Amino acid sequence: MNILIVEDEELAVKKLQKTLAGVDPSANVVGVTDSIQGTVDWLQANNNADLILMDIELADGQSFEVFNQVEVRAPVIFTTSYDEYALKAFKVNSVDYLLKPVQTEDLQAALNKYKKLAGERKPDIQLESLMKQLQQQLQPKEYRKRFLVKHAQKLVSIDTDEIAYFYSDGRLNFFKTTDNKKFVVDYTMEELEDMLNPDKFFRISRSFYVSIEAIEKIDDYFGNRLILQLKPAVDKEALVSREKVSDFKKWMGK
Repeated sequence: MNILIVEDEELAVKKLQKTLAGVDPSANVVGVTDSIQGTVDWLQANNNADLILMDIELADGQSFEVFNQVEVRAPVIFTTSYDEYALKAFKVNSVDYLLKPVQTEDLQAALNKYKKLAGERKPDIQLESLMKQLQQQLQPKEYRKRFLVKHAQKLVSIDTDEIAYFYSDGRLNFFKTTDNKKFVVDYTMEELEDMLNPDKFFRISRSFYVSIEAIEKIDDYFGNRLILQLKPAVDKEALVSREKVSDFKKWMGK
């Protein structure tokens, strides 16, 4: 089995080579490249790789660019420092991905998966579709920057940075700005959850989203909950529900 390693860290290359030799004596490293252009040049000049071990982040960019410049005929096992959550969808459709530093048992399992696919004559993973899915997973998400709301018979645009918190009265959803202006917002709490930057806003309950900058004080509350004192003041209790307390504390301590 001929393998091309695409990796820009020398120590990672050596570790991969050593691990490969330990898990599969038939593995033959036929090339090592450390950049997008170097990989493109190698693939244009060579057609003898059965499998590619490819780091996602290279010194000159993301390795996805390789697929835009040259036809990649061999199946790919990606190596990455991204966490498993970001790559759940990717794992289902690829040969595999390996978290760095690559562990022996993980590499062994990935090679076994590749061999099984090859044995079933299915080594041709749909790389174009795979690249799109993975890029969507890894691209920074764009969060809502402003909301268009009604005020005094006209429409006004409010920057998200000016919003202290969102809350519901059971019928309508509102937000208050840092200067204590109240507006109706035409989105459900679930929709807001997908719009708001989780570094800045936290959903403390079914009916409350708070900005970290609006929190003045945190106190214990009965039922293993917390109660927040917000600025500007809110006309209902801002309670952190029991199931949210642990995550809320982690969020506050980031």
